[in-house]
Amino acid sequence: MKYRNLGNTGLKVSEIALGSWLTYGTAAEQQAADQCIRTAFEYGINFFDTANAYNRGEGEKAIGAALASYERSSYVLSTKVFFPMGEGPNDRGLSRKHIMEQCEASLKRLGTDYIDIYFCHRFDQETPVEETLRALDDLTAQGKILYAGVSEWSAAQIAGAAAISDRLRLRPLASNQPIYNLFERYIEDEVLQVSMQHGLGQVVFSPLAQGVLTGKYKPGQAPAAGTRAADDSVNQVINSYLREDVLGVVAELNELAGSMEITLSQLALAWVLRQPGVSSAIIGATKPHQIQENVEAVNISLNTGVLEQIDQIMLKIKDFAPMR
Repeated sequence: MKYRNLGNTGLKVSEIALGSWLTYGTAAEQQAADQCIRTAFEYGINFFDTANAYNRGEGEKAIGAALASYERSSYVLSTKVFFPMGEGPNDRGLSRKHIMEQCEASLKRLGTDYIDIYFCHRFDQETPVEETLRALDDLTAQGKILYAGVSEWSAAQIAGAAAISDRLRLRPLASNQPIYNLFERYIEDEVLQVSMQHGLGQVVFSPLAQGVLTGKYKPGQAPAAGTRAADDSVNQVINSYLREDVLGVVAELNELAGSMEITLSQLALAWVLRQPGVSSAIIGATKPHQIQENVEAVNISLNTGVLEQIDQIMLKIKDFAPMR
């Protein structure tokens, strides 16, 4: 495994992180979570990501239980706040009330005294950013979180938050967690540059496009039983990738990876990690062998010729707007 600093901080995170969206606490059993986290540690992964909203806290419980036997200082743990956790008007968003209450609830579910990185899961149009940043700063002062971050914030929102933090002399945000993969590259327009200017490292999610960039889904074929796309309880997002033109491009990328004697998932992860502004890429796994395969991506460098081939292949997709 290789490690990178989280933005301008001194925190070292593994280039590959293990997440729990749509896996632990939902579609996978606790035993699978335990096995995958054990394998992750064996291969040097030190970064584990979850969120309070993942199955209304069940994702946090599963991650917390799986990490319980490991020395707390040996890993970096992140979770998030924003999405509804109840039916009340204050059971959502980034108000001081919701942030403070949900941080305490997450700590209990995770079975830990502190959260390494606490992400604002989305931008809250109804709460002043100053209120949110002051709450995060207070949690840091209390030692309940070590670093604060955001997820899927625009370049303007990140820049605005940085300006407020500077003016109020608050601890700066450390990270942004956006979607980033071969199909979804919006962060290359402004988010990457603005984040680097303000010291935020990108911790990207869905680098394998919900598993589409593993090559398991084929043009003209129905998703195989047991795959995420075949599970109606978790396939709402992945179905937007299952277009014939997208799957045709995936087949070409798979051929390119084969010519390099690597797998498609390794190619896709190496492509994401080529960006200097990316601190870590979050993978999902329900089987240990998936982790074993994906971690090899940290040792793969893509030369200019390969990157140009990838760009030419990707030009064959038009008007792609996946549901998120």
